[in-house]
Amino acid sequence: MVVKITSKRQVTFPARVLDALGVGAGDRIELIEGPDGFLLRPRRIDLDRLAPLRSKLPPDRIPFDIESFRQESHDPALRD
Repeated sequence: MVVKITSKRQVTFPARVLDALGVGAGDRIELIEGPDGFLLRPRRIDLDRLAPLRSKLPPDRIPFDIESFRQESHDPALRD
């Protein structure tokens, strides 16, 4: 599998790779250097670290459900 590097040094991964990693828009991928090259690993949001911020939100605000957002279907044309 080959990916292209843009003039801004950005890379777009095929949807199949991102699906295999279980990542989507807004997620981060960690690159780990090893003796044989680089390893890609999803970097998950630690939801426990967000808990202290709950007191900063207005009480009438509906909380954002990140898990349901991840499971929503998105237009596949936007991925490649």
